[in-house]
Amino acid sequence: MYKHSPSPYVLVLAGSASLAIAMGVGRFAFTPILPMMLHDGVLDLSRAGELATANYVGYLAGALAAMAVPRRWDHTFVIRVTLVSTVLLTALMAAPYAEAWVALRFLAGVASAIGFVFTSGWCLAQLSGTGSSIGSAIFTGPGAGITVSGLAASGMTILGLTGHAAWLVFAALSAIISAVIWRTFGRSSRPSDAYSVGTSTRASGKVPKSELPLFAIAYGLAGFGYIVTATYLPVSAKNSIPGSPLLTVFWPLFGVAAVVGSLLAARVKNSVDVRLHLIAAYLVQAVGVGLPVIWQDGFGLALSSVLVGLPFTAISFFAMNEVRRIRSSHHARYMGLLTAVFAIGQIVGPPAVGVIMGHVTSVDDGFDLALAVASIALVVGAAIYIAMILLFPSERAARRPGHTVRQN
Repeated sequence: MYKHSPSPYVLVLAGSASLAIAMGVGRFAFTPILPMMLHDGVLDLSRAGELATANYVGYLAGALAAMAVPRRWDHTFVIRVTLVSTVLLTALMAAPYAEAWVALRFLAGVASAIGFVFTSGWCLAQLSGTGSSIGSAIFTGPGAGITVSGLAASGMTILGLTGHAAWLVFAALSAIISAVIWRTFGRSSRPSDAYSVGTSTRASGKVPKSELPLFAIAYGLAGFGYIVTATYLPVSAKNSIPGSPLLTVFWPLFGVAAVVGSLLAARVKNSVDVRLHLIAAYLVQAVGVGLPVIWQDGFGLALSSVLVGLPFTAISFFAMNEVRRIRSSHHARYMGLLTAVFAIGQIVGPPAVGVIMGHVTSVDDGFDLALAVASIALVVGAAIYIAMILLFPSERAARRPGHTVRQN
């Protein structure tokens, strides 16, 4: 028999910290450490691209693995395994065995995706039974992880530390945070399907088979749209404002904006169709992605970082809640599906930029075209949600008392 779950605030803090480790360290710590490793001479840009790609592919593999995890498995056990794995894989990146780094980054991507799916699914399920409206706050984790890792790496660079030391520092921080939140993810908590968001909101009680595939495609377009900016904004900024002290600001600024966006998402009205929130988030991000095409000074790039970062984790929060409505049981499987499609969008992004660069004569023109394509992809994603609202209208307002769909 399961005991009562921890308080909503404890759940939010633990969930946010878990996502900070899974995403902020497992996925994104490589970005601020990369300049240090380049300076150390332990890898070049070509090798760095291989490591980044390995992590993206690992993230896809992890999302697919999350879909295959048996329903009977205790989800908190899976979360604990991903925490330990991320700590160990991060520490091993400090080892002087460059031939193992691709494998380590791949496995870190696997752990990151599984940690994201099970942490978000379990925490949202626990919170849905409390009446709390702070569910989106767990998605401050990735943004907080990005911000802290970026600032920490900048500080270590100033102190003259090596990339080797940076990996060990991030591993130690992750271990300490994991120890603090360890007890929250105990077997005494309810399973992630204990609280259902309900069945279909359709009058017929059946969900059209085409709804989830359309939703997944739209979510995958968000992966493609943001990754182009996240990957190439520093390079574009260096070309636009060479030598500027602002060059180290954009990545932490992106993280801060992501935290703010998650907190703002907690204040949206529960009675409004979640797809409307997704449309707004996609359009804001589309503006942010396309902004450097026409505004290339420091302020324009800073504003771009903010507009791309604000909806970054809010989109995940809205999408994960919506898929729990579309598929009211075995949430992890369908959250894994969305995460896998999102990962495919991320994997496609950098090669697409490479193809574009091969067909233009100027690097600046290539970046502009790539950002324009990414911005259009986000607009298309928003258009898909509009079509879904027309094709599959929600009936939340018409539902019987006691069956309200909560967004937490």
